[in-house]
Amino acid sequence: MTKRKVIPYNPKLKEFARELRNNSTKSEIFLWLKLKNKQFYGYDFHRQKPIDNYILDFYCYELLLGIEIDGYSHQFLEVYHKDTVKEKRMKELGINVLRFSDEQVQKDMENVLRAIEFYITEFEKHTPSPSQEGS
Repeated sequence: MTKRKVIPYNPKLKEFARELRNNSTKSEIFLWLKLKNKQFYGYDFHRQKPIDNYILDFYCYELLLGIEIDGYSHQFLEVYHKDTVKEKRMKELGINVLRFSDEQVQKDMENVLRAIEFYITEFEKHTPSPSQEGS
């Protein structure tokens, strides 16, 4: 059995993450309905997951995948800069981040899901099965 990589998080963010879950945006709810309960390729996604000093909208441990849904405010330079810093830190932790706009999720869910599916198939191609590890 392989050990799961330990990803640090700031415990002070737990309560804020809970508030975010309780006040989800329409787009977050739409995507969550597709990802919850391991219904998307059997992977376990979490929403509003504290990682380091940030909170990812969605996160899957097995895939080391974060998903962010960007609303209107992400168009502003200050927010864009914060997103860039956050994404750089996720990369340092070995986490890839897929970004989608509110509009994409609400008006083009099929292609949002295709992009996540593509990430999963590429991840699975490059990840050895447990029986191949150490060979």
